[in-house]
Amino acid sequence: MLLQDRVAFVTGAGSGIGRAGALALAAEGALVIVTDLDETRAAAVAGDIAAQGGQAEASGLDVTDDAALSEAITGAAARHGRLDILHSHAGIQIPGPLEGVTPEQMDASWRLNVRSHFVAARAAMPLMKAQGRGSIIITSSNSGVQYDREMIAYATTKHAVIAMTRQIAVDYARFNVRCNALCPGFIDTPFNDGFERQMGGRKALERYVAQSIPMGRWGTPEEIAHGIVFLASDQSAFMTGHALVIDGAECL
Repeated sequence: MLLQDRVAFVTGAGSGIGRAGALALAAEGALVIVTDLDETRAAAVAGDIAAQGGQAEASGLDVTDDAALSEAITGAAARHGRLDILHSHAGIQIPGPLEGVTPEQMDASWRLNVRSHFVAARAAMPLMKAQGRGSIIITSSNSGVQYDREMIAYATTKHAVIAMTRQIAVDYARFNVRCNALCPGFIDTPFNDGFERQMGGRKALERYVAQSIPMGRWGTPEEIAHGIVFLASDQSAFMTGHALVIDGAECL
C-alpha cells in the first residue's frame, strides 16, 4: 500500500471529491481524519471507510473557525503521533460578475477558499517539519489557471490558492514538506450549483460540458481521488509547488 501507517487529515470530506479522496487515501493504508461542516456526513464517510477495512475518525469542523481548525489538526497529530498528509479541500462557489457579487460574498469566498487553507497549512507545517516529511494538498480548481465568465469571486480566490501553494512550496522544500495544488475541472457533484445557476440550469450546464470539454464529459470524483493519492504518496516525492490540473483539457 502506498500510504501504509500514514495519518491524513481531510477537510470538506463529507461528499464529492473530499469523500472520494478520503476513501482512496484509506484504501492505500492511511488512517484518515474525516472532517466536514456536517458532522453526520463526516461520520457516514468514516463508516464507509471502516466497512471497507480501513481506519478513520470523523468530526464536524467549521474551517472558518481558526482556532477550531488549528486545534483539530494539532489534536489529530497528538493522538496519533504524526501527521503525514493534509488535504485542505473545503471551499465555496459564489457566482457572479463584479457588480453581481457583494463585498460580503467576496469575503466569504476569501475566508473559505484561501484563508482556511492558510490556517490549515500553518497548523500542519510545524508538525511536518518536526518529523522531516509531509504532503500538503490544497484544493484550487482549473478556474485557478483560467478565467471563467462571471465568476469573479471564485476565479480570484482559486488563482490566489495556487500562488499561496507555490509560495509555501518554495519556502519549505528544504524541510522535505511538499505543497501542491489540486485543480479539478467539471466533476459531477453538487458543488457545481453556482455554475449551474449561472448557466441557466442543469441542461445548459450539461451542454457546456459536452461542447467545451475536449473529452466531452464530466470527470468523476474517483478520477480526482487518483490525483489526491498521487500527491499524497511518494509517487510524487520530487514534486512540489505544482498545480495538478485534471479537467479533460477544458483549460487548454
